[in-house]
Amino acid sequence: MEGGIHKAESTEFRDLLYLTSKQPFILRLAFSAGIGGLLFGYDTGVISGALLYIRDDFEEVEKSTVLQETIVSMAVAGAIVGAGAGGWMNDRFGRRPSILIADLLFLAGSMVMCFAPAPAVIIVGRVLVGLGVGMASMTSPLYISEASPARIRGALVSTNGLLITAGQFLSYLINLAFTKVRGTWRWMLGVAGVPALLQFLLMLALPESPRWLYRKDRKGEAEAIMRRVYPPDEVEAEIEALRASVDADMAQEERSLAGALRAALGSVVVRRGLTAGVLCQVAQQLVGINTVMYYSPTIVQLAGFASNSTALALSLVTSGLNAAGSVVSMFFVDRAGRRRLMLLSLAGIVACLAMLSGVFFAVDSHAPAVSPAGTALFGPNATCPDFAAAVAGAEEGWTCTQCLRAASECGFCADAADKLLPGACLAASDEARRSCRGAAGWRREWYSRGCPSSFGWLALVALGAYIVSYSPGMGSVPWLINSEVYPLRFRGICGGVAAVANWASNLLVTQTFLSLTQALGTAGTFLLFCGVSAASFLLLFLLVPETKGLQFEEVEQMLGSDDYKPWKKFEPTKP
Repeated sequence: MEGGIHKAESTEFRDLLYLTSKQPFILRLAFSAGIGGLLFGYDTGVISGALLYIRDDFEEVEKSTVLQETIVSMAVAGAIVGAGAGGWMNDRFGRRPSILIADLLFLAGSMVMCFAPAPAVIIVGRVLVGLGVGMASMTSPLYISEASPARIRGALVSTNGLLITAGQFLSYLINLAFTKVRGTWRWMLGVAGVPALLQFLLMLALPESPRWLYRKDRKGEAEAIMRRVYPPDEVEAEIEALRASVDADMAQEERSLAGALRAALGSVVVRRGLTAGVLCQVAQQLVGINTVMYYSPTIVQLAGFASNSTALALSLVTSGLNAAGSVVSMFFVDRAGRRRLMLLSLAGIVACLAMLSGVFFAVDSHAPAVSPAGTALFGPNATCPDFAAAVAGAEEGWTCTQCLRAASECGFCADAADKLLPGACLAASDEARRSCRGAAGWRREWYSRGCPSSFGWLALVALGAYIVSYSPGMGSVPWLINSEVYPLRFRGICGGVAAVANWASNLLVTQTFLSLTQALGTAGTFLLFCGVSAASFLLLFLLVPETKGLQFEEVEQMLGSDDYKPWKKFEPTKP
């Protein structure tokens, strides 16, 4: 159906190959708009690596957890505004101008960050890029959906999701490529301007969405575009389906936004559907996925890998697993079922987060000791003030963990021969870091996040298993659930509420993660996420129904039934 939300089936991918070989314009259109998904994924992933080098260049960032969180999360805050503004701009000016404006925001934000002289300017650039991310996240799939032949629409929209994970994977590769280049993080953040400029130029040569043109009574232009997209034997039927769908949508939109919201919440079907949809979106974020996507290299450092380049290289594995999981989800979601796949995913997430918490507890418990004699070699001015006070008070038994948690901002300089032997606790500064790395002709490791550990590889295994558990289930199914549980006439407003809940939860997680690791410790933080994930499992079991194999009308029938129980299989009644 023209106005419906389509999911890719296996036959659609075969049709995609056939139709695009006959009509390459379709592929050009989908690829050009799909670059928005690539940019979306790239920007959400690139900051994880760039942050390591921003900390090295700006001492105020290194010493302020809140400033680090702000640099990361301001793109999410911008995305919330961008998604809201993008909805209005899509309706007012069209899909194509919205994508062009998103590209300009991407380009401007990338350049601002690339040449930023101070952390405050980086934050401004992150907000600009976030605005573009928010607009692209909703406009690119919408444009592809409305300008694609119906029978391959699901496949083309699914490729947008793949491009998001591909963009995240690409960002880790780009980060790794620039680790040895002068200006590291500036290149990492500035490269996003290249695909943004490419998409801007490509979109200039593409038409507006035929659906939007038809709504604006530019029917001749809409029909001309559809004749370029659809095979000749299908075009008339598709034009008639478009006309009927647009007429029905416009009739439903006669009421105001407030009136539409009141009408929606007055329906038990919508209330039950919205409960399920919002719960899925919030749970998707509160299980902690964006701690991994935004802070993956930092987590690797917390596990005991001090080198920035090593942390980036190991983080590449998590991004690759996330991309692979998206492909797996496309093939199994209709076989396993939405509800079952999410519950299995959450069970794996709980187990992996519990394992991560245990590993980091072991890292803290077996941290190397601090050597007073080894610390004294760097001179009294370089010694961590808290450690100096402890030594003066005859306090013994300091470890690397206590050194890194000292109130006076300290770092641990590992032993040159064996990083697990006692090392030095020094006041955190650029001079101390350089002294550590060049001490006595040895290249000693400087630890400011996590301590040297023999358990670090277990953290990487748990992190990889977490991604494998998350990506095929909680990574993609919540968006599918939200496309199926709302009546067509309320799908726009309910989808908007759920999307805002998702972005707001994302902002909460990204703005608090590093502060939580300081307040609760890394082990305690992952244990908190484990508890939230366990609670999410219970709530999803009780409140989210299975929609596998049901038509939209049958989903409405299920949600409106008197004996509705989400955990029971629904058998639709046939007329």
